[in-house]
Amino acid sequence: MAEWMFLTNHAHVLLCIAEDPNSRLRDLASRVQISERAVKRIVADLERTGYISRHRFGRRNRYELHPDIPIHSPMTKTLEVGALLALLVPMIATRMA
Repeated sequence: MAEWMFLTNHAHVLLCIAEDPNSRLRDLASRVQISERAVKRIVADLERTGYISRHRFGRRNRYELHPDIPIHSPMTKTLEVGALLALLVPMIATRMA
């Protein structure tokens, strides 16, 4: 039987960005244990849907989290992504306050 994860790779990448907004794609890929190409697609998805913004500083990116965006799901449409992140990573709650 194939293994499954409770959180998606999108959620894992978002959690990593919330913990370190200066993360490189290579670092994110290593932490989530997926390819850099997959991380690049996920970051583009998160940016396109408004969960993050990317700001360029020289050759590096800094990601800005938008915690007030609702989670796109029929079951959680009233839950903001910041509330979920605060539950999963308590140190993020103090940063978003």
